[in-house]
Amino acid sequence: MKEIIHALKYERRRSIAPPLGALMRSTAEALLEGADVVVPVPLHPRREFERGFNQAEDLAGTLGLPVARLVKRVVFTKPQIDLPRELRQANVRHAFEFAPDPRSPIPDPRSLIAILVDDVATTGATLDACARVLKHSGVKEVRAITAARVVNRQ
Repeated sequence: MKEIIHALKYERRRSIAPPLGALMRSTAEALLEGADVVVPVPLHPRREFERGFNQAEDLAGTLGLPVARLVKRVVFTKPQIDLPRELRQANVRHAFEFAPDPRSPIPDPRSLIAILVDDVATTGATLDACARVLKHSGVKEVRAITAARVVNRQ
């Protein structure tokens, strides 16, 4: 799985997103049930420009629910992969804000069940920071799904 995520993210092999998203969808059917929107974890605009796309957004688009860009990354942080576990939470603590994209209108957030989507969860710090922003903004329920989970990273 590590090689697949790496190819999607760093080798720009976006054709990987649909089959990976189908796998995510089939393994998380119960989690997706009843949800209103999927919310991709955002990249900072500079990083998205450098990469050319947001892999979380590509994955979110395959899950069969409307994609809503509700969270914006407002701080250019160090990549989480470069940091030890104990520094990851602080790295993203104030990196996000609630900023619904006007191109993806949503109903009242207080009625929304939103699913955060990212490629990988290691400590969960990024997902937690995004979930806090959504909950603070009144989103009714926040769930999360990732393509991979790192276990016992040394």
